[in-house]
Amino acid sequence: MDLYILRHGKAEPCDCGAKDAERKLTGKGKEEIALVAQWMASRGIKFNLIATSPLKRAYETAGIIAASRGVKNRITVWDTLAPGGAIDDICREIGRCEETATVLIVGHEPTCSQLTSRIIFGSESAGIVMSKGGLVKIRNYSFQRRPSGELQWLIPVKQMTCL
Repeated sequence: MDLYILRHGKAEPCDCGAKDAERKLTGKGKEEIALVAQWMASRGIKFNLIATSPLKRAYETAGIIAASRGVKNRITVWDTLAPGGAIDDICREIGRCEETATVLIVGHEPTCSQLTSRIIFGSESAGIVMSKGGLVKIRNYSFQRRPSGELQWLIPVKQMTCL
């Protein structure tokens, strides 16, 4: 399985008066994620499934990617991707997907970095930090005895938006 992990785009500040779960992407955040979607399209990246956190900013991010890739019907919400979700639970959810699938996970920090670290390093202490809109590709994801896979790349949004 090819696994992609995407941190949501730039969102409204915490002091915007909305509950954290309702914070939306900013205009700049939407623009950057649209450019990330174009970058994915230019490389022929397609998804069988897009799993997202239930929080508004992550769901909006997933929606922009899905619309650009023509897979709006492939978005599913995994509550375990919300902040504070257990990495082991996320790994088990991913492990339920078909081995030949290409899956995109859309979530938050520190979960995205911890998930990447757990899969490629075996623990959450690899020191990975993902910027907003950053994207990881992990090849050959497996969840037999423990989550594992091969890091192909980790790209910050700035590198994908320089089309």
